[in-house]
Amino acid sequence: MPIELSPEVRQFCEALRRFLEHEVEPRSRWIEEHDTIPDELMQMARDLGLFGITIPEEYGGAGFDLAGKCAIEEELGKSNYGFASVIANHTGIATTGIVALGSAGQKRQYLPRMATGELIGCFALTEPQAGSDPAAMRTTAVKQGDRYVLDGEKIYITNAGIADVFTVMAVTDKAKGTKGISAFIVERGFPGLKVGRNELKMGMHGVSTAPVVLERCEVPVENRLGEEGMGYIQAMKTLTWGRVTIAARCVGMMDKLIARSAAYMKTRAQGGRRIAEYQGLQWMLADMAVARDASRLLVERALEIFARGERGTLEASVAKLFTTEALGKVADSAVQIHGGMGYMREAGIETMYRDSRITRIYEGTSEIQRNIIARELLKDG
Repeated sequence: MPIELSPEVRQFCEALRRFLEHEVEPRSRWIEEHDTIPDELMQMARDLGLFGITIPEEYGGAGFDLAGKCAIEEELGKSNYGFASVIANHTGIATTGIVALGSAGQKRQYLPRMATGELIGCFALTEPQAGSDPAAMRTTAVKQGDRYVLDGEKIYITNAGIADVFTVMAVTDKAKGTKGISAFIVERGFPGLKVGRNELKMGMHGVSTAPVVLERCEVPVENRLGEEGMGYIQAMKTLTWGRVTIAARCVGMMDKLIARSAAYMKTRAQGGRRIAEYQGLQWMLADMAVARDASRLLVERALEIFARGERGTLEASVAKLFTTEALGKVADSAVQIHGGMGYMREAGIETMYRDSRITRIYEGTSEIQRNIIARELLKDG
């Protein structure tokens, strides 16, 4: 059964829809070509309250639950992917760790300013040798008196170029494997933290993706998130929730691609007929809609599982795997339906085709999702 959204979430989604249509979409081509989000658009997002949607009300946020976050992600999926990524990363993996594990002091210090967008967050897990295998992590955190000294390198960190607050995973006890990974709140101004040059990417234009280097970066003990060894556990929970929100965004992207394709089919003529009259293209459009609808149902199933307080590991991975793979096929079909126009930048279809590709890679590749699904199915009991 469909997830029931609160009146506050529905109202916010309506306001967001207008904002995306009137403010983001007119700037979308500029974002794509300049690979950055205009300052005035970031400020308008702050004014709308976008940066605080998942932060508890007591710290100045809206306090929306996962279902509310997914509803917003679906709307964001219908607009510029780079802009959506800035918001999604900040309101997802960049803040959930602090909300879940943060001490009262940490929450008071960071969350109110993260809710307003004064502070932008990012999540630093991936390393050159540790992407799908966090156990291979080499970044270390050695306790020395009242602080930890962090050394290591993170790569492909979303929002790194604009972030003020970094949630960094580092090894505090190598002998314990993943149970020896801890999480730290690292401020941009801490000595020893350096952000590298923005990477040039296939898609996701507008959002910063950069390496982060930690060279004897001193972090106060009070900036450790939770107990030692809790970092990996929280990271996995964060990524599980994040997989469902990515799936929701993919649903929104499919919505847009289907609408654009249907509109083009009704106006484009070939052989003396509108191409909407050709059965081959009709079937292609029908398959796109089936993939989108199935994806939405898988997102709703995962949300129902989480709402019941269950782990949802299987359902989250199924949702991410299916929807991201489906989006790839839908985007390819949209390019095919548009023909040569679909390959041209002016139509914007090729942009979504490029943007869609990352969804099968980050926050757990399709292969990792299959591993997780099989593992869950093969569990005893």
